[in-house]
This record gives sequence, C-alpha cells and structure tokens, in this order.
Amino acid sequence: MNASVRQVLIALGAVFAWVIVWYHDTSAEILNIWWRSETFAHGLLVLPIFAWLVWRSTDRLVGEPVRPCWAMSLLILFAGTIWLLGELSSVASVTHVALALLLIFSLIGVLGLSLARVLAFPILFLFFGVPIGEFLLPTMMKYTALFTVAAVRMSGVPVYQEGLHFVVPNGRWSVVEACSGVRYLIASLMVGTLYAYLSYRSLKRRLLFVACAIVVPVVANWLRAYMIVMLGYLSDNAIATGVDHILYGWLFFGIVIMLMFWIGGRWREDLAPGVAAPDLRSITTDMPGFSALALRVAPLAVAVAVWPLLLGALERPDAAQHQSLSEVPAMRLTGRWEESAAGASGDFKPSFQGFQQQVLRHFTDGRNRVSVYVAVYAQQGNGRELVNTSNQLLQPSNENWSRVAEVRGPDWGSGPWLHSVLAGRGRSITVLSGYWINGRLVTNDYMAKALLALIKLEGRPDTSAYVAVWASASDERGADEQLEAFRRDNGTNLIDALVALGASG
Repeated sequence: MNASVRQVLIALGAVFAWVIVWYHDTSAEILNIWWRSETFAHGLLVLPIFAWLVWRSTDRLVGEPVRPCWAMSLLILFAGTIWLLGELSSVASVTHVALALLLIFSLIGVLGLSLARVLAFPILFLFFGVPIGEFLLPTMMKYTALFTVAAVRMSGVPVYQEGLHFVVPNGRWSVVEACSGVRYLIASLMVGTLYAYLSYRSLKRRLLFVACAIVVPVVANWLRAYMIVMLGYLSDNAIATGVDHILYGWLFFGIVIMLMFWIGGRWREDLAPGVAAPDLRSITTDMPGFSALALRVAPLAVAVAVWPLLLGALERPDAAQHQSLSEVPAMRLTGRWEESAAGASGDFKPSFQGFQQQVLRHFTDGRNRVSVYVAVYAQQGNGRELVNTSNQLLQPSNENWSRVAEVRGPDWGSGPWLHSVLAGRGRSITVLSGYWINGRLVTNDYMAKALLALIKLEGRPDTSAYVAVWASASDERGADEQLEAFRRDNGTNLIDALVALGASG
C-alpha cells in the first residue's frame, strides 16, 4: 500500500476513535437506535458503505498527503456548541446531528481540503447515519390518510373519516406510524443517493434521481395504503388485515423501488474513461512526520474534546439540583367547585412518560365538569425529559380519539394555552395545554427546549411540568363553555398552584 494512502486511512481511523471516545454516550444512543428501530436500521450499513467508498477511491488518494486545516476548528467549535445545547435541553436529535457535524468537520480538518474534496461524497454520506426523520410522522400520516380516503371514495366505497381513523362498510382502519411511509422514504433516499453517485456523472442527473427517490416512495406508500384498504374491503377482511398487511406493503414497495432503479439505469453514465490503475508502491510524496502531524491536528483535537469537559462542569452535582421534589401543590377551589371522582371524558389522559410525579384531578360545580392533569419533571435527562417525542397530548396510534383542530388558546395570566379539539365516540373534548417552565406557560416545543437549556446554563433546577385542562361535551362549544366557567372561578388558583410547584422544586 502506498505511504500516502496508508497515512490517510490511519488519519480516518484516528478521527473516528477520538470523536467516539469523547462522545461515547451520544454514539451509543445512535447505535442503539440503529439496532432497535426498524425506521433507522439502515444506519447499520452507513459505516461499512463509507469504508467501501473510501477504499474504492484509494487510487485517487495516491500522492495526496494529509495536510490538516486549522480553520476547521471554528466549525468544530460551532458543532460542539450545538451538541452542548442539545445535551442541556435533552434534545436527542440535536445532539445526534451535532455529532455527525463534529465527525465530518474533524475529518475535513485532519485530512485537509484537498483530500476532503476527493472524499467529499463518502464523508457527506455519513449524514445518513443520523437517526432523524420522525418529525415527519404526523404530516406524512395526515396526507396518507387524506389520499387513502379520497382514493377509496373515488372507487365507489363510502367512507366516514375522523382524523387518522376512517370506517368503510365492513371495517375500521387507522393510519398508524408504520403506515406513514417514513421508513420507505428514508431507506429510498439513502439508497437512491448512493445509486445516483455511482451511476451518473452529471450533477443534473444525480439531483433528478435523488428527487425521484424522495417522491416515488411517498406516492408508493399512498398507493400501498389504498391497496391494503381495498383488499380488505373486497375480501371482507379475509386478507390484508394481519401479518400479510405488512408483507403486501413491503412487497409492493420493493417492486416500485426496483422499477425506479431499472428506469434510472436506462440513463446510466460511465463514471470515467478506462485508465490503468497506478502503481501505488511507485509513487512517493513529501509527507509530514508523525510528530509534525500531531502538532498540526492538536487545535482540532482540543476543539473536539472541550465540549464534553464543559458539560461535565455544568452538570456537576450541587445542592440546588438535588433537592427532593415535594408533592404537587393542591389547588385551592373557589365558587361551587369541588373535587370529583369521575372525569370529564372517561378514560382520556395525555400520554406522558419519564415524569417524577403526575396528578390527574377532576372537578365539578354540579353543572360543569373539568379535568386537570399535571406531569412534573426534574433533573431531566435522556428518557426523563419534559419535551420528548414520546410525550404527547394524543398519540397517533390512539384509536379512540382524533385531533381535529389545534390553535392558539386563551391566556389565563401566564401565557396563552394551546387549544386542541379531539373527537371520538360521538363526543368532543376541548383541551387547553402547555409546558410550565420558569413561571410561564409555553406551547412551542422549541421554545420550551431553549428555556430548559438556559435554566441549566444558569445552574438552576430544571423543575417544570406539562399541564392540561379539558372538558367534554357533545360539541366544541359546550366544552369551551365549561372551561370558561372553570377559568372564571379557578383559573387564578391553578396558576398559583403551578407557581408554588416551581418554588417547591
């Protein structure tokens, strides 16, 4: 093996080892997601494909010595800042993206701009290892349901729809997370991008094929969902309702993707004219020695390592952060309101996990009935943070209720609520919800995460809560009237109880 190629491969291995050692927790999180998640199982192939892409480029690395670029330290510091903020606010997707940026900027910095240009695609291909894309679930589920219902109706089958749930004459169907098409989209995008790189030379054809790799799986998933419903309807639910439901879906998707590759192959371009492979042993170049190289990469190495050290200093245990969390303060009731054993809407409750405490209380004044839910979080970390994709007012898989509307709600004195309308069982639930953080009500997930990160940076306890207040009636107007009656008598009392919660934490 040529000396310059050997030096490049050693540099690549050293960068991976250095980054993974310092960011081992985040690296382990990503590996765990690859291993357990069907949506991101493709991540297990990213590193082997990266290694293969580098190896097939070795003839282009001959005579190219490693020349570290100190300027990349600034980008590494930028990525490290993002990672630190992601850790402080417990946003896994941010830390995962930041780790990918840290790795990519470190590779470019250590190899140098000349080598980085040669290995641009393999390095950027590492982005496909980031387990991100679940934010697309609600949108893709929504449009899958809309297309399926419209297509079934056009086929002459009557359909009644409530959000992601719809009923045909002989069955009830729901668009759940597995039906969203996110898995198809992510897998198709990775494979399609690799195929475009290997099959075409012109940027135009590459971008066109990547665009097809995005559009085709989305449309294919819509057709797949329609096909499944029609098969179930026409067979009176004899087929396409059990394991074969998944089998038919993947079979159909596989056929569509293979067809896309077959059509794309008709415009395949030879990547380069045939040339003789160089004799790697005969080419030499001036290369820096180990000591000189280590000195040049030192600023880059320090820029990578500083952020885990800073995080450890910020999260150093202190008395304030280890106070025991007292009971959720009881709310003082005024007017004719009193606590009730029965809830406002049967078994409905927001779906939250990882809390330190949760309280569900029901109140009535004899005419109106309102429920209040509070989930309290403190000393937040992975799996026990307030703002998390697993924590939702209504899970998409819930078959009893559907979210039909969501707008900015009223302000009871500490910020506007999020006003959500749920439908199901011939009833309507109106829910006012939000995050209680640092004495204010926040409804935006990103704002909530930013406030929690700021609290940690200031070294203060991160005690916070999710709060939901709801009422149920035969229509939205009736539920709104019950909530307004509760606000008039006890809106201030609820805010006072939340303020006391923050003080006790």
